[in-house]
Amino acid sequence: MTAASDPAFGLGLLVALLAACAAVVAARAALRWRIGRAARVDRGTGVDWMAGLLAVPRRYLVDVHHVVARDPHAARMHALAAGGLLAGSTLALLGLVPPLGASRLFWITTALAFLLALVGGAMVARRRYPRRPARLSGGTFQRLPLLLVAYGGGALLVALAATLGDPLAPLGWLGLAMAAIGGFGLVRQLAGGPMRHAFAGALHLAAHPRPGRFEGERATALMPADLEAPRLGVATPADFAWNQLLGFDACIQCGRCEVACPAFAAGQPLNPKRLIQDLAGAFKSGPPAYAGSPYPNARPVAGIGGPDLPIVGAGALIHPDTIWSCTTCRACVEECPMMIEHVDAIVDLRRFQTMELAAVPAGAIPTLSESRYAEEPGGRPLSARTDFAAGLPLPLIADKGSCDVLLWLGAGAYELRHGRTLRALVELLRRASIDYAVLGAEERDCGDLARRLGDEATFADLARANIATLSRYAFRRILTADPHALHVLRNEYPAFGGHYELIHHSAFLDELTAEGRLNLVAMPDGRLTYHDPCYLGRYNGETEAPRRLLDRLGLERVEMERHGKRAMCCGGGGGAPVSDIAGDRRIPDIRMAQARATGAATVAVACPQCAAMLEGVTGDVAQVRDLAELVLAAVEAAPASQGAGR
Repeated sequence: MTAASDPAFGLGLLVALLAACAAVVAARAALRWRIGRAARVDRGTGVDWMAGLLAVPRRYLVDVHHVVARDPHAARMHALAAGGLLAGSTLALLGLVPPLGASRLFWITTALAFLLALVGGAMVARRRYPRRPARLSGGTFQRLPLLLVAYGGGALLVALAATLGDPLAPLGWLGLAMAAIGGFGLVRQLAGGPMRHAFAGALHLAAHPRPGRFEGERATALMPADLEAPRLGVATPADFAWNQLLGFDACIQCGRCEVACPAFAAGQPLNPKRLIQDLAGAFKSGPPAYAGSPYPNARPVAGIGGPDLPIVGAGALIHPDTIWSCTTCRACVEECPMMIEHVDAIVDLRRFQTMELAAVPAGAIPTLSESRYAEEPGGRPLSARTDFAAGLPLPLIADKGSCDVLLWLGAGAYELRHGRTLRALVELLRRASIDYAVLGAEERDCGDLARRLGDEATFADLARANIATLSRYAFRRILTADPHALHVLRNEYPAFGGHYELIHHSAFLDELTAEGRLNLVAMPDGRLTYHDPCYLGRYNGETEAPRRLLDRLGLERVEMERHGKRAMCCGGGGGAPVSDIAGDRRIPDIRMAQARATGAATVAVACPQCAAMLEGVTGDVAQVRDLAELVLAAVEAAPASQGAGR
């Protein structure tokens, strides 16, 4: 049999042809990214293509699979299907080289690779047939396992025929036909189907807006908007950076973000998977092809898209209620195996709605107005921020000039609930003989709420004013019981020139107890669970200090099903309480039901927003107590000789 009439030789030619066709289809698909603005990278240096491309294997095999491996079945399925196809196709292409193509051992190896691919394809089929899980998209995705099995199984037959010789030649030709059908079907899906993710995903990993995420950094700070730009925020697809558009195309529609989203669970009109697909298809006229879960309680929209047409609006693709439903908790980002930045896109869309159109939910109007003109979202006097401390020593840094620990009180200081937390914290500082002070009337709002609601200009003004104030005083670090203030001052003020050492009160109290400066007595028997604040756990990676602290109290600590960096949001972030988008349920009700399932009598919190949201749940629920309150109770129970610190 001549090489030209050999099915194995034909398989090599088929792979070469498929690769050429894939390159053409991918190039055409990539042209649309060019409409976007210059690349956005959180380090401000643009995309380093050389470093990015060299890092793709590690980012894919380590970072991506670290997330994929949370579902062991999906991890094995993906490794077999993707690894087998890549290895088998590469070997089949090398089979065009005469010495290799004539080797039986070579074709045995190729057959093993395609066998792995076939098993992976079968696992994909098993997950979707006979019943597809709700979080997985249908449509062209339902055809994907058939194409994988056809290509992998057909190529396996060719490799077996090449291994065993003439008796299996007819099967070899049959296999080549199957491989051609499956292969061209997969190439066709590069344009707008599931295989688009394979091409766009690799480039997305190379040109990621936050390369620090692959280097152990949290990389969670919002990137500043260019307030001198002709248009503020994002109105049309062309207003996104091109590497953001690339990231939208990297979505594989696995639905992990959908399952993690608190707004989706509450029946609000947000599904992060559908949102990313809307953004990926916003170039086209008409609604994008999508066969997954819709937005819950979806508001009617025209479904009109185009490169220069508005994205948000009743006459566009996405209803405004969708972007205002987001709590910015980053649960979607944490669960995304392709490391897509959903929250960045939502805030970019909000920025245009807020700063260009002044089209914000009614409840957010007074909040933004007071933030702008009173420098405090509730419009309350800055001098009243310390009223909670009546009877407690609360020295002003303006009187002292310097201190070891500057206590940042935050917006929660005006509220009775958080006032109890701050009183407990101040008493603990006093007992531990900490050199502390507060800014008092000089402390403006940190700007977190204004920024998440899209008012970048007000945030920038508040940030610069606070940085100017802080520059007048000497202190070693800033302590706060508010994770939102912690995040903004630690991670977002540096872009404006403010560089400080921040510590959350959970970590600070953990330090004090570890050093023996606070002596605790074991609390009475009881069961307790801890709710991780999004801006402390996911945004800043602090999940262990609160748990160490609680374990010293001697209570039985049990975990909710969702905890740590994968905890569910309380519903209090991102301006959600003032946006107040209606759904079927309230997010805090869902979270407290998860706490109830543990049998715990107490829910420990470490954030004023979490305390307010969870305490607002009615019915038979656990009591909500801040870490500082629990620690103070344990300190006060200690003998007088031990409770005064050192």
